[in-house]
Amino acid sequence: LLNKTTFSKRDTTDSPKPQRLTSLRSSERAHIPVDSAPVVTVSSPAKSNVIKGFLVSGDNNPETNNTNQSSRSASPTVVEKTNPETTSQKVKISEEVINTSKKNVVKAEEQFKEDRGSCKEQLHMVVTGHVDAGKSTLMGHLLFKLGHVSSKTMHKYEQESKKLGKQSFIYAWILDETGEERSRGITMDVGQSKFETKTKIVTLLDAPGHKDFIPNMITGAAQADVALLVVDSTRGEFETGFESGGQTREHALLVRSLGVNQLCVVINKLDTVDWCEERFLEISVKMGTFLKQAGFKEKDVMFVPCSGLTGENLVEAPVCENLLKWYKGLTLLEVIDKFKCPERPVSKPLRVSVNDIYKGTGSGFCVSGRVETGMVQVGDKVLVQPQNEIALVKAITIDELPSQKAFAGDYISVTLANFDQQNIAIGYILSDPTSPTPVSSKFEARIVVFNTSVPITRGYPVVLHIQSLSEQAVITKLIAQLNKSTGDIVKQRPRCLLKNSNAMVIIETSKPICIELYRDMKELGRFMLRVSGVTIAAGLITKIM
Repeated sequence: LLNKTTFSKRDTTDSPKPQRLTSLRSSERAHIPVDSAPVVTVSSPAKSNVIKGFLVSGDNNPETNNTNQSSRSASPTVVEKTNPETTSQKVKISEEVINTSKKNVVKAEEQFKEDRGSCKEQLHMVVTGHVDAGKSTLMGHLLFKLGHVSSKTMHKYEQESKKLGKQSFIYAWILDETGEERSRGITMDVGQSKFETKTKIVTLLDAPGHKDFIPNMITGAAQADVALLVVDSTRGEFETGFESGGQTREHALLVRSLGVNQLCVVINKLDTVDWCEERFLEISVKMGTFLKQAGFKEKDVMFVPCSGLTGENLVEAPVCENLLKWYKGLTLLEVIDKFKCPERPVSKPLRVSVNDIYKGTGSGFCVSGRVETGMVQVGDKVLVQPQNEIALVKAITIDELPSQKAFAGDYISVTLANFDQQNIAIGYILSDPTSPTPVSSKFEARIVVFNTSVPITRGYPVVLHIQSLSEQAVITKLIAQLNKSTGDIVKQRPRCLLKNSNAMVIIETSKPICIELYRDMKELGRFMLRVSGVTIAAGLITKIM
């Protein structure tokens, strides 16, 4: 009854029908380094091209430019996308593949309008917040009120939760399906469900709040267009999540670094303070101030009071007198409906980020992930990178239903043929063969350093996160320290970078990976750096070397 997928390890045995997965437990993938700490971020570019103290474009390398950093319009640059020495060997592309790829690019916008023009908009929403803020209960109750869970199923959950002494978790069990999640009372993997508003079809990504499962959250949040940030308004609990060490701040910064710029702060459990207006305003002011500093615009942040357990102000207008005295705003469902869907870059070259790999039915195998840009059709040939080998798209499924094509923004399972499953891994990219993803192990980037206790020096080892990819890397060169506000060069070749500083650096990974310039393809041009389970910086790729 509930269209739901949990993000977990895929069994490699045959199954009756392929399931669409879009993530995995990091600890269960040997080739993915495991982190477990709050992740923080850099805001997306403003019109001035300044991002938290550094410019998105323009030649600002002090070794080639001794003047202060200027704007993009004042000093345009041509950026090399790849170096032949660092990319894989070129693969032979047949004329048929070239012609098919060209037709796809030309017709993508037209086909997207034809296929999706009359449908409701597709919106991908991640639900984040400190552990025990009530995220799963909130969204589980919302799904129940929308009719996605039967009364019979809810009665079953009620009886089972009573046996474990966890009756208050009844709605959370709609999304937390594994025995371990239910016994521990926390979300561990990213749960996925769908529901509809008046104008949108919403894909819900319920992310774990515990700091031990931040890597799972990164993969889920990387797929989101918008976010709900759930906070517990109980006295003392909000403060615990918001202060240093809590996940409220880190989750807000995380989703911002991953490109989310629309956010709703859900002030949950307000019934525990008798729907106190003063408490609602207190939390709203504190969160509003912080979110502005994090890079969110005031017009893109909304606040809504509710109770996930009682269901007040989720779908129907509130009936509680204490809330009605002062709140005349929208319900949570109406707030979600107000979110704006981003433009889908369907005309750009194909990029599909691989989030999981598993054996499907029949011949071939399946990979699941998000179409970042472009479109793909059954029968297309795609380039698997950085392996640089051609594979045939034998079948596509969206929401476990077969489809002939998929567009940017879709979560898909693709059955690949004429390709060895051993030659693909999590974090790989399926590309347009005529316009492949740059592959390199060295790039220049502009970074923001967060609240790290250890200064960053040349040779500093880190774990690089781009979408679902995690890779060992080293900061090999500190090119310049930048002014936080203007992006101008403050100091060339600094000896170290301290917390809250902005800088231009060179990073080298342990092996070649798929990356893009941020100004060409934001989805694959932003990254985070983590050390020992702590996020120390985030940045944008400005030059591929």
